Amino acid sequence: MPRKIRQLISDLERAGWHIEIGGKGSHRKFAHPRSPRKLILSGAAGNDAHHYQEKLVKSAIRAVQP
Repeated sequence: MPRKIRQLISDLERAGWHIEIGGKGSHRKFAHPRSPRKLILSGAAGNDAHHYQEKLVKSAIRAVQP
């Protein structure tokens, strides 16, 4: 069973990522102080996350862990 977008957002925020101003519609742009890259996550909070979105979030969290 796929996770929800809101769960992925929660995981990112716990890891120190924050939502930046910008993004259109259901797209959200996340940034982290220790990462030069930005992460864009699309979908309404209640939607099921796609497999690639889950992998992207896991990769982004791993990249900023000390």
